[in-house]
Amino acid sequence: MHSDFDPDDNFAQAFHAQGELDDEAALSAVVWQLLLLINPGDEDGAAAQFATWQEIAAGSDEVDAALEALREAIDWKSGFHVAEDDARGLVESLDELASRLGLRIDWGVEDPTDDEFLDGAETEALLETAYDRLREHDYTLWTREAGPGLHAGWITHSRDDEGMRVISEALGLQARPAGR
Repeated sequence: MHSDFDPDDNFAQAFHAQGELDDEAALSAVVWQLLLLINPGDEDGAAAQFATWQEIAAGSDEVDAALEALREAIDWKSGFHVAEDDARGLVESLDELASRLGLRIDWGVEDPTDDEFLDGAETEALLETAYDRLREHDYTLWTREAGPGLHAGWITHSRDDEGMRVISEALGLQARPAGR
């Protein structure tokens, strides 16, 4: 992270009264807060992803470019981004994210990577199952609008649900809990 930038100090000033982002520093502050939420208990991981995001975004204050850089910085670390018909990719990525939190998602089958199970699985049903299992441990699985035919999102502590709504709105993300 840049030594002259403290995203925690800048977060409160990141919004106008209407909730819109102000400038590059505000965008960085909001991205930093998002990274803290999607890396529960892992500030070092959030910092590494923030550094990657800064490198990829290259100082742009364009929200679309920043969001694409964010997707690249968090993919398979604290976020997922899979095709709508990729049940295997969804299960594998969500299992990986859950394992970072010391959790295992009970998919309702002995082997969730079994071809027969995955061939009959619908990604929406898998997202709902993962949401329900994670809620049992006080975590929320979030999905966000990622484009046609795609699923994307992350996991946060359930206590951070309101913060996630505020940050998502500030970034213009259409994020919602996966079980809804």
